[in-house]
Amino acid sequence: MKRRIAAAVMACFAVLVYAESAPLPDTYRSVSLGMDMDTVKEQLKKDSMFGYRGDRDVSLLHGENRSLIETAGPSFIARSWFQFHEDKLYVMIFRLNTERIDYYSVYTALVEKYGEPESLDPRRALWSDERVTLTLERPLTVKYVDKAVFSQLVETDTKECAITDILREEFLSEF
Repeated sequence: MKRRIAAAVMACFAVLVYAESAPLPDTYRSVSLGMDMDTVKEQLKKDSMFGYRGDRDVSLLHGENRSLIETAGPSFIARSWFQFHEDKLYVMIFRLNTERIDYYSVYTALVEKYGEPESLDPRRALWSDERVTLTLERPLTVKYVDKAVFSQLVETDTKECAITDILREEFLSEF
């Protein structure tokens, strides 16, 4: 009986803690996951936090339909990366300036806003919902990832690796 009461109290406490936390963001400043590349470029040009200088900061990544915008910031954000798949933003990475801000301050702010992380180890803290994964990594990097796009890319890469492995085995069996 005591165990049931304790379990009920813990469940109510967990609901209260969860209810108080905000939904995970898919936006940082004026840039949101899912935006097309041209819109992201426009938003970066308007925001001095990123130090975006135009198309010379854009490069293609290995793989089909993938590109990257990389910027260096003059303040709290030392460097940022915006990764696109099929012209849609699916990853935002911000390496923060450790001379201006520290890991504990960022961690504390995220816990106050979004609750305790889903996963915590010495290298990273991770928050996740059905849409977004938000990660704080050491020494001081914040990542926003669109879970649906990322899962699709991982699945595609896994299938391609499996096909490559099969072709490799077939090739080797010919000897």
